[in-house]
Amino acid sequence: MGAQVTFEDRVWQVTGLAGGRVHMVAGDGDSACVLASALVAAPGFAVIGASAAPPVVPVLWEAVPLAAQERALAWLRHIREVETGLPGGPGSGTPRPEYNPQAFTLAQREASKARELAGLGWARVSRTTVQRMRLVYGRQGLWGLVDKRHLRGPSPTGRADERVVAAVLEALRRCRGRKKTTIRQVIELTEQIVADTHGPHQVRLPARSSLYRLVKALADPAEPPGSAARTATAAGRAGGPPAALRPAERVQVATASLPVGVVGEDGMPVVVAVTAALDQASGCVLAAVLHPEQDGPVELSVLLAEMAVPRPLRPGWPALLEQAHAGVPVRRLMSLPDRIEATASRPAAVPETLVLDRGPAGITSAHLTVCESLGISLEPAPPRAAGAASGALRTLQVLAGLFTRHAVAARPALTAGQQDRADEADEADGVYWSMPQLQDLLDEWITGVWHHRSQEQLRHPLLPRAGLTPKEMWQVLLGAAGRVPLPLAGQAYGELLPARRCAVTESGIRLGGRRYDDACLDEHRGRGDRFEVHHHPHDPRQVFIRLPDGRLHAVPWALGEHGLRPFDELLRRRTGTVLAHRAASGGTAAVEPGGLSVYDAEAEAGQW
Repeated sequence: MGAQVTFEDRVWQVTGLAGGRVHMVAGDGDSACVLASALVAAPGFAVIGASAAPPVVPVLWEAVPLAAQERALAWLRHIREVETGLPGGPGSGTPRPEYNPQAFTLAQREASKARELAGLGWARVSRTTVQRMRLVYGRQGLWGLVDKRHLRGPSPTGRADERVVAAVLEALRRCRGRKKTTIRQVIELTEQIVADTHGPHQVRLPARSSLYRLVKALADPAEPPGSAARTATAAGRAGGPPAALRPAERVQVATASLPVGVVGEDGMPVVVAVTAALDQASGCVLAAVLHPEQDGPVELSVLLAEMAVPRPLRPGWPALLEQAHAGVPVRRLMSLPDRIEATASRPAAVPETLVLDRGPAGITSAHLTVCESLGISLEPAPPRAAGAASGALRTLQVLAGLFTRHAVAARPALTAGQQDRADEADEADGVYWSMPQLQDLLDEWITGVWHHRSQEQLRHPLLPRAGLTPKEMWQVLLGAAGRVPLPLAGQAYGELLPARRCAVTESGIRLGGRRYDDACLDEHRGRGDRFEVHHHPHDPRQVFIRLPDGRLHAVPWALGEHGLRPFDELLRRRTGTVLAHRAASGGTAAVEPGGLSVYDAEAEAGQW
């Protein structure tokens, strides 16, 4: 009653306690009634003017000698009497007259306690001593009253001068590996080092017997003076990587092959790989880029753009997603509105450290500068035995295997006639994906399946037997870390992509055999100026051009005046033609691997 407390960032005065509830009133007249259990457990709750001393640790208390324990407990009762007037605390009786808080100040009560202790035979106790012990008790509790001298372990160097200890260590280092070195030679070298470092007769050296014990104490037990230097006869086992305890603290980059049929830009099948950035702490996939395996590693700037910029913030992303869903029917995991909502919550962040597995990402000096400006540290993956895979690579291989099953089940549907011919020719696997279509399918699968799939290595302390999903682990670690790693703005996506200089012609921008056009190019057509154009090497659906206003503008891939036949439909028609050709020839016709040697006549005419 009458106490002042802090609750919900406001100061309240307790006016009543009834039925387990605390009635309070604020300075502005507002009143509140809160359950006592909820009040004391509320964030930021505190009793004004009262400090809760931390409890003593039982293991440490047991190590204290009995005499020191009794001395600390005696100080505890004396300090309580000084503060409250009662040795047992409030409510334990009637205070003695000289310790009555209503009649004497705190300083007067401290002086009375000092006189009392001096009369009891306590040595060197003054009012300052009582005050110091009282303040220490307020900060550290009972543990602060313990005499710590009883807990100090013996020092191997005793009371030797630190300069002499440093000289002995230096002498042992110089004599390391010499088979005929004696302790006497180490002592003589120590004397020489002390004289050279601090001058003759400037440091008082202990007796030879003390120096002998000092050398024995500081020498490595496994390598005493006179022993041969130890050499490594075999490759030592490399220590594991440091544990990641925060989201985006350590992000591992790895590359794995993806056994899915993909058609390249030349119309021939290509072997595709996936380079992914995996958050070590949560298992979330921050970026996953498909690329032809023969093209080499993915540029580091492309990976940074994919992992650090959320997809909903990227210029033109909603239109590209709508275009992908409006293409040839595939077995989608979610509708367009559901996917937009799910993608908005997909983790994206600037990593603190990027761990590169055997150099899967192309790195240049410019990339290093970008990482330095973003505060990103780069480090190689720790070495491992031949043939062994890193944790990130194993995880990525599991991801690739599971996604391959999904891609086979969700491949573009054939017409009834094409499916019959495929069954007859036993070439159902001849149906191939385009690279943009498979990339879109991978992004959808990661968002809808991988991030919601339980993993054995992801555990919560309160649920040790239940594997968490990467998304759940990300949320748990956010609460444990107490901070959220921030992503980059949407404009940074185009800035991080590779750039080249291109002219704006009357028909738009020509890049990689494609034409890109938009209304923002109208006033710059045909002038002969070359502009900075940023492009994604593995996503040709749009580019970004920097116009005189200094900003990057998204320019989509133009489909031409008459419109291009969708790539997916062309794949189905070409695959069906190949299958029909094989079926008609009894399966003996010579075809290219993947069944793509017979081309669609309309495609040859330039419609694709």
